[in-house]
Amino acid sequence: MKLYGALASPYVARVLLFARIKGVDLPQADLPGGRPNSPEYKLFTPIGKIPSLDVDGKCIPESETICEYLEDVYPDKPGLPADPFGRAQSRTISRIVDLYMAPISGELARQVNPANRDPAVVEKNTEALNKVWTYLEHFMGDGPYAVGNEPTLGDCALGPHMAMFKVLVFDNFDEIADPTQQGGRIQTWWDAMQSNDTCRPLLDDYSVAFDKMMAYFRGK
Repeated sequence: MKLYGALASPYVARVLLFARIKGVDLPQADLPGGRPNSPEYKLFTPIGKIPSLDVDGKCIPESETICEYLEDVYPDKPGLPADPFGRAQSRTISRIVDLYMAPISGELARQVNPANRDPAVVEKNTEALNKVWTYLEHFMGDGPYAVGNEPTLGDCALGPHMAMFKVLVFDNFDEIADPTQQGGRIQTWWDAMQSNDTCRPLLDDYSVAFDKMMAYFRGK
C-alpha cells in the first residue's frame, strides 16, 4: 500500500495526518509518469488527481474515501469518535471543509496579487468565509478538538486547510480576519492542534511545502 501525491496538497496532508493519528505507516510514492495528467497516472486513475491510494495495484481515489478505507482496514486505533453522533459530527466538519471552505481558496488564490485584485471578489469571499466559520463553530462538538478530546477525521480535513489559509489568505488580505486568533471555538481548536505532538509536525511540514509551491507559482 502506498500513497500518491505531494504534501503541498491539503488533501494529501489530510490522508497523511489521518494515517498518523491512527498509527498507520503510509509510505508516499512518486506518481506514475511524474505528474497527475500523465498517461501513466491516468491509467491508474482516470480522474487524474491526487491523492490516490495504491492497494496491490488497485486504486482508491479521493482523500475522504482513502481515510474511510484506512478506518475500515485499521480499526484498532480509531480515527473517528466511538459514538454514531460524534462520528457524524466529525464527518460533517470534513464535508464543510470540502463543500464550503475549499472553493474559496481557489477564488482568493487568483486575487493574491494586489495589482490585479478585484475588491468585489474579495468582499464576496470574505462574506462566504465568515459563514464557513459560523458553520464550523456550530457543528463542532465538545472540544478541544473538532469532536472531543482526540483528533479525528474532521481535524485532519480542517487542519491542513486552515494552515493553507494562513499562508494564502490571512497573510495577504488584511480585511480577512484569522479565526484562530479571535478567541472563539476555532482558536480553541487550533491551539489544541498546535499542542498535539502528532498534528503540529505534519501541519508545519505542510505549511512549508505549500509556501514553497506558492513561491514557485509567484516566480513563474
